[in-house]
Amino acid sequence: CLALQTYKLNGSSCTISESLHLHPCVSLTVYQLQQEAPRPKRITCPQEMESRPKYYGREFHGIIPREYADELLAGAEGAYLIRESQRQPGTHTLALRFGHQTLNYRLFYDGKHFVGEKRFESVHDLVTDALITLYIETKAAEYIAKMTTNPIYEHLGYTSLLKDKMVHRLSQGKGTLLWKPIKLLASCPQISSPLVRRSALKDTQEKQCSYEKIHNFKVHTFRGPHWCEYCANFMWGLIAQGVRCSDCGLNVHKQCSKLVPSDCQPDLRRIKKVFSCDLTTLVKAHNTTRPMVVDMCIQEIELRGMKSEGLYRVSGFSEHIEDVRLSFDRDGEKADISASAYADINIIAGALKLYLRDLPIPVITFDLYSKFIQAAKLPNAESRLEGIHESLLQLPPAHYETLRYLMAHLKRVTLFEKDNLMNSENLGIVFGPTLMQPPELNALTTLNDMRQQKLVVQLMIEHEDVLF
Repeated sequence: CLALQTYKLNGSSCTISESLHLHPCVSLTVYQLQQEAPRPKRITCPQEMESRPKYYGREFHGIIPREYADELLAGAEGAYLIRESQRQPGTHTLALRFGHQTLNYRLFYDGKHFVGEKRFESVHDLVTDALITLYIETKAAEYIAKMTTNPIYEHLGYTSLLKDKMVHRLSQGKGTLLWKPIKLLASCPQISSPLVRRSALKDTQEKQCSYEKIHNFKVHTFRGPHWCEYCANFMWGLIAQGVRCSDCGLNVHKQCSKLVPSDCQPDLRRIKKVFSCDLTTLVKAHNTTRPMVVDMCIQEIELRGMKSEGLYRVSGFSEHIEDVRLSFDRDGEKADISASAYADINIIAGALKLYLRDLPIPVITFDLYSKFIQAAKLPNAESRLEGIHESLLQLPPAHYETLRYLMAHLKRVTLFEKDNLMNSENLGIVFGPTLMQPPELNALTTLNDMRQQKLVVQLMIEHEDVLF
């Protein structure tokens, strides 16, 4: 039982319950209370109700006054019935006896039964869960209120394993991710801006940056007893007792999920695919600075496709691009995208664009989209670069590093313009809508912003050595 584990605190060994200044067995109190909660008692209607909805059973009593329902439930803790509203025919109320009083809840059905967020296969399960929650919140209200005040999250389980992993990675020289904000070459004579001067001073500086990631919590139903990995307390209820991070597997109470730090370490076993996976999630799962899709595709393109006419503009066969996507999703970094598998380099270029376009959060994130657009609208060339530079520094590290690597590649593509006919403006037209999308899917907004999208990418390519 997690609640009875021990850990080192200030050099001494103590139990979780001791750290909470509670009785040694109090961590099991909530579990015991769930076992003691009243059991549902269905009050059946003695006569057949023709108006009874097909998804209710004999607990449905039709249109009866609230007072009569109270009489039927009196004296039986956990008793329940369903009645139709007198004031609003067609709507239904769950009448439940708890704490020597009748509680009335508006009852809904949309394929499952619910009165709040949780949805149940049967009314019986709904009532069971309600009685557990009501009983625990009544008997242990003070205890529940204090559950998160002294969490064991940093002393046990997930965080300890996280620290061990990070120490191991650092010992291998891969744990620290270095991010150079600016690497300026004195190769931009037409611009002598504060950006250039400031960057020149930072030429030898390196900024350490950890790839922080918030947990991807989703409501989860646990089979069998489960304890919260943040506060170490029992997760009560019949279904949807808490939330689980779908990326790393952390299990916590819903209220505790709001207090958990942004230290998610995705587990590769939980990452089902490569395409359409959050960028930061993917790089953390693989312990890389950029998605391997970007690295592998760019390396293949630079190996055999830099002189290909219309590179990135000419489309490869969509079914072959889909094959590449399935190969990455299935085989990851072992995917074969060599010339022997796909002779047409436009297929690899198309797969790279598809990957970037399908990211749930674009490389230029939704929350920074407007800042890049506004920067591109500035009339002064120096101000435009300043605005784009300031926006770049606000990108999440994984997004920044992916964009930096891609722009350096596209800059090299333009060096072969005589052969591939792709200059920075043409590449801006191609990659503008691929790398940045407005937060709200609005066709008019997208159309109005196309010029700025193109210009942002064009400037990042042309001034890659200044901006990155």
